[in-house]
Amino acid sequence: MQPVLAFDVYGTLIDTQGVEQELERRLKEPAKAGEFAKRWREKQLEYSFRAGLMGAYVSFAECTHRALVFTDRALQTGLSDNDCDHLLALYGELPAFEDVAPALEALAQAGVRCVAFSNGTEEAVAGLLGRAGVARHLAEIVSVDEIKRFKPDPAVYAYLRTRLDSRPEHTWLISSNPFDVIGAKQAGLKSAWVRRRSDAPFDPWGIEPDMTVPDLQAFAERMMG
Repeated sequence: MQPVLAFDVYGTLIDTQGVEQELERRLKEPAKAGEFAKRWREKQLEYSFRAGLMGAYVSFAECTHRALVFTDRALQTGLSDNDCDHLLALYGELPAFEDVAPALEALAQAGVRCVAFSNGTEEAVAGLLGRAGVARHLAEIVSVDEIKRFKPDPAVYAYLRTRLDSRPEHTWLISSNPFDVIGAKQAGLKSAWVRRRSDAPFDPWGIEPDMTVPDLQAFAERMMG
């Protein structure tokens, strides 16, 4: 039976560090741009984890906004309201990694069903993937917003299977985020970790991905054998 491939969006298909260049232009100390982008992303995920644990769901966009405000305060960068509005708007226009389009196109042409699976709302993700030029290679978007939970809550992976009408052993989660890979494995799915940085460690959780690849083109080649 042909597998169904569910691709994480932020950090896997879309480069969340794409804000760094704009941060260099807007920060009074451009040298802080790299650290700012990294901490913003880390805090964004932390806030989604907190919201899930507290049962106090807010959209991923709100987590992103709160994380931006925190990072500005923590690094004392003094962003204006206009700066923040611009950076948040830019988050909806982030670029896709260069390997994404050719990998997804090859998989789609081979008849493999590929979907996006994200913490973002369907509307936000559709706009993001469309502007990045990769939406046409994906059959649909599955958003956690539809059940008001965040990855790696087991409910989101169960919802993914329900939406795709697929068995766990035929459902793959492909992500650059170890917590997402571990969550999928814990829920019985197959998983591939996209190790986009060669020095990136995998969490020592007693759970390993079924496949580790440096990029999506390597993943596509291995899946198509």
